[in-house]
Amino acid sequence: MPAQATVAEYAEFLAVEAELDRRWPETVMEPSLDRIRALVEVLGDPQTGYPVVHLTGTNGKTSTARMVDAILSEIGLRTGRYTSPHLQRATERINLDNRPVSPAQYVQAYRDVEPFVELLDAKNEITLSKFEVLTAMAYSAFADAPVEAGIVEVGLGGRWDATNVVDARVSVITPVGLDHAEYLGTDLLGIAREKAGIIKPGSVAVLAAQDKAVAEVLIERCAEVDAQVAREGAEFGVRERELAVGGQRLELQGLSGRYDEIFLPLHGEHQASNAAIALAAAEALVGAGPQQPLDADAVRAAFASVTSPGRLEPMQGGPGRPTVLIDAAHNPHGARALAAALMSEFRFTRLVAVIGVMRDKDAKGLLEALEPAVHEVVVTMNSSPRSMDPDELAALAVEVFGRDRVSVEPQLAAAIDQGVELAEEAGDSGVGVIVTGSVVTAGEARSIFGKEPA
Repeated sequence: MPAQATVAEYAEFLAVEAELDRRWPETVMEPSLDRIRALVEVLGDPQTGYPVVHLTGTNGKTSTARMVDAILSEIGLRTGRYTSPHLQRATERINLDNRPVSPAQYVQAYRDVEPFVELLDAKNEITLSKFEVLTAMAYSAFADAPVEAGIVEVGLGGRWDATNVVDARVSVITPVGLDHAEYLGTDLLGIAREKAGIIKPGSVAVLAAQDKAVAEVLIERCAEVDAQVAREGAEFGVRERELAVGGQRLELQGLSGRYDEIFLPLHGEHQASNAAIALAAAEALVGAGPQQPLDADAVRAAFASVTSPGRLEPMQGGPGRPTVLIDAAHNPHGARALAAALMSEFRFTRLVAVIGVMRDKDAKGLLEALEPAVHEVVVTMNSSPRSMDPDELAALAVEVFGRDRVSVEPQLAAAIDQGVELAEEAGDSGVGVIVTGSVVTAGEARSIFGKEPA
C-alpha cells in the first residue's frame, strides 16, 4: 500500500480499478473517436484548456515524455503527464507537477467523470473502453489542477487512439517499427501513416530519425496539414555523447541553440536520442528560438533529475554480488536498443537474461535481438493472462540460443533467483542479470525488489 494513502483510500482505489477492468480492455482498439469525443464534449472539452505535446512511436515514448515533463517543470510550468501502460500501479499514468497522482486523486478523477460515462454508456450500443475512460480522467484532472502544459502519450497507434482528441501544439514521433501487429498490421508504412495521424494543422512535428520511407510518410503528413517540421539529425540532435558514471554526458543541439555539459542518468544511445527529441519538443511548445533559448542551467537540472523506471534500471549490485537490471523492452526494436546498450555501456563477463514475454508479441524476434548480448536465458512468465507459456517460450529460445543456454522457471521471483545463481557461477565481479521481455515483467520485478511506483 502506498505511503500517501490510508487503508480506506487504497481500498477505494482498488474498487475503482476493478470497475474499470470490467470494461473492454486497452489491448482492443476499435477505430473510432466518436465515443471519446462525446465524453470530453459533455465534460466541457477539458483537453482544450492547455497546450499539449502529443507523443507516438514504437519505442521511447514514456522516457521521452518524462524528459519533456522534467524540462517544462524546471522552467516553471505546471504540468500534467499521461502515459501508458503503467509498471506497477495505475496512478503512474496520470501525473501532476511531474509526480504520479495519489490513489485518492485517482479516485476523484474517476468520480468526476463517472456520471457522464454512465450517461453515454446508457445511450450507446458500444460502451466506453477502459482506456477511453482513463484518458478522460487525465484530461479532466489536468483542467481541474489547472496545468499550463500537457504531455500526452498515445496508447496504441495514433490516428484512432483515444488521446487523439487533443489539438496538440507539438506532435512527437519517436522511431517507428513493428509492434502490436495484431492491431496495426505488419505494413511499416501503414503503421507510419497511422502514427502520423496525431500531427495536427499548424502544429510543430518533432520527428526522430526514421527509416527513409517512414520519414517520407511523416513529411507528407506535415505538408498535408501545413505543420512545421523539426527533424533529428537536421534541426536538432545529439552532437556529442560520452559515457559517465551512472549515465552519460551529452551535448545537444536544440532548436534554439546548443546545450552542453548535460548529465543524463540513463543508459543507452537511444536515451540520448530521446533527450534530444524531448529538448526540441519542449522548445517548440514554449516557442524558444535562437533569440530566446531555454535557460541552459534549467535544462541541465531537468535532465539530471530524470528517471525512467523499468528502462535499464538497476535493482541491486555491489561487491561480490551480480548486478541486476530490469528493462521493459517488449519487441525486437526495443530489444535491439537494449542489447546495444548492454554491450557498449556494461562490461559483463557473464550476463543472464530472465525473460517473460506476452504471447501476442514477436518473441522469437526479441530473443534474436538479445542473443548477442546474453550468455544464458531463464524463460519465465508474468501474472498477465496474456503471458506466453514458459514451455512455448523455451522452445523458441532453444532455436535461438541452443538447448544448453536455456533454462525454464515459471515463477518470476524464482526465475530471478535462478538467474542470479547462474551469473554467480562465473565467480567474478563482472556478472549480471537482465530481467526483460514485457512491461508487466519489468513492473513485477520492481515489486519483487521492493521498489515503489514512480
